[in-house]
Amino acid sequence: MAQDFSFDVVSEYDHAELTNALDQARREVTTRFDFKGTEPSLEQKGAEIVVEASSEDRARAAYQVLVEKAARRGLSAKLFQAGEPKTIGRGRGQIEVKLNAGISDELAKTLQKRAREASPKVQVRIQGDQLRVSAKSKDDLQKVIVALRDDESIPVPIQFTNYR
Repeated sequence: MAQDFSFDVVSEYDHAELTNALDQARREVTTRFDFKGTEPSLEQKGAEIVVEASSEDRARAAYQVLVEKAARRGLSAKLFQAGEPKTIGRGRGQIEVKLNAGISDELAKTLQKRAREASPKVQVRIQGDQLRVSAKSKDDLQKVIVALRDDESIPVPIQFTNYR
């Protein structure tokens, strides 16, 4: 009886780390000199973060601080999908940032195809919003992990879990 090895491909993020990154970004934008008088704010509303400041330029800068703090906490920049900056009341700038996580059906099929291209000996099953990749050899699984990790065209951050 040959043993199969497997792992799961998922797209999720650590909510606690996102909260910590938001808190650190808030702290930095309230103390930095270049944000003095701009009244910046970063608020999370469900699966969306609203970045506001006195102008669109300062809102973009506050968004950049958020991305930097998130990267230091191990969150991928692909997680944040920023909308276009817009001007709201009294000339204030606002950016709506959607949290981009989860594997859609089309993306799952694309990932399945890329995994098979990396190593034809693997079996890839779509299970809801994750993929289960299994093979007889750990080397085949490693080839798939390297191929998916190095692929910059994947629009969401992906993680590899349950490696057995």
